[in-house]
Amino acid sequence: MSELQIGEIVTGIYKTGKYIGEITEVRPQHYLVRVLAVVKHPMQGDLHNPKEADVLIFHERKALSYREQANIPKQMVKPFKEEVPDYLESLRLAVEKMKNELTENASKWAEMSLNSIASLEKDYYK
Repeated sequence: MSELQIGEIVTGIYKTGKYIGEITEVRPQHYLVRVLAVVKHPMQGDLHNPKEADVLIFHERKALSYREQANIPKQMVKPFKEEVPDYLESLRLAVEKMKNELTENASKWAEMSLNSIASLEKDYYK
C-alpha cells in the first residue's frame, strides 16, 4: 500500500473512536491526523476490560475535539473520498448511535456508559 500524503482526507481509528480528518504529518509508524468529524464515539469504561462494569476506574471517554490532532498508527488510517460532515453534527449522530446501542444492552456496563455519555453531552453541546 502506498504512503498517504499530508493534506489527504482520511478515516482513522484512535483508541475506540473513529474519526474523519486531514493528515498533517507523516511519521515512521503513524500519521498525525487533524480531526474534522466523528464517525464512531469512543466506548466508555476501561479499555483493558471492555464492556465490564466492575473495574477499578470506569473512564468517561470524550471524543477527540474539532481540529485536535492525534497520532494514529498507519494501519488504522484509510483514505476517505466522501464529503466531510460538519463536526458537531457528526458528533451528535455518533452519540445518538452509541446511546441507541447501549439502550438495547441491559447490562450494568451499558447503564454506566449511558451515565457517562449524559455527562459528556452537557460538555459537548454547551
